[in-house]
Amino acid sequence: MNKLKFTSWNVNGIRACDKKGFKEYFKESNSDFFCLQEIKLSEGQYEFNPEGYYSYFNYAERKGYSGTAIYTKHKPNNVVFGIGNDLDNEGRTILLEYDNYYVLTVYTPNSQDALKRLPIRLKWDEDFRNYVSKLDKNKPILMSGDFNVAHKEIDLKNPKTNVKNAGFSPEERESFTKLLESGFTDTFRLLQPEVTQRYSWWSYRFRAREKNAGWRIDYWLTSNRLDNQVIQSEIDDKILGSDHAPVYLEIEL
Repeated sequence: MNKLKFTSWNVNGIRACDKKGFKEYFKESNSDFFCLQEIKLSEGQYEFNPEGYYSYFNYAERKGYSGTAIYTKHKPNNVVFGIGNDLDNEGRTILLEYDNYYVLTVYTPNSQDALKRLPIRLKWDEDFRNYVSKLDKNKPILMSGDFNVAHKEIDLKNPKTNVKNAGFSPEERESFTKLLESGFTDTFRLLQPEVTQRYSWWSYRFRAREKNAGWRIDYWLTSNRLDNQVIQSEIDDKILGSDHAPVYLEIEL
């Protein structure tokens, strides 16, 4: 087995993040896999070709919206864009296949104000759960990204006032529970089951980051059978290039 490092970051616009130290953090992390969400790009709008990496981009049809990317030191056997869902035109997933595992990055749809997109979100969750469950029968999966849900009360600063808000509705939380119960592990909670006040996203309003009034909505999930191989799962919450912090995983594969 080899120890590999996996990093994931919702950059909230890669070109904006690039001006705030993205390339420097990328190089410093020295990750085997670096997954991105919400790149907000069209093809040809951003050039970054770090030596020793292969890169894969899934652009949204709508300009300046959504989109995902993966940089990796390890050339995959196969690359799949999308899950066969109605939202595939939003560039929300990339799957890399290797001999003994899959790596997937995902940018889960937001339910939006007043939960107006909740039915679409829940349909996405069901389709995504079915998709990764089928893959998991073949070989284990490591999946990362902005899942747009704080799973438990411990995962956000103000749970009581957010119950009816996007990202903490009972429906979204139950849907995430179903995903985990399908055979996947929240690696951060595997290693730190009780730790509090560790978040990966903060609103730009009300000086939320300064006050650490955040949410943990970015995850590395892995197939349950990899639990004993997880070495570290952490949040790089001192990195300021986005409203999200990078999250990373070290694991033996």
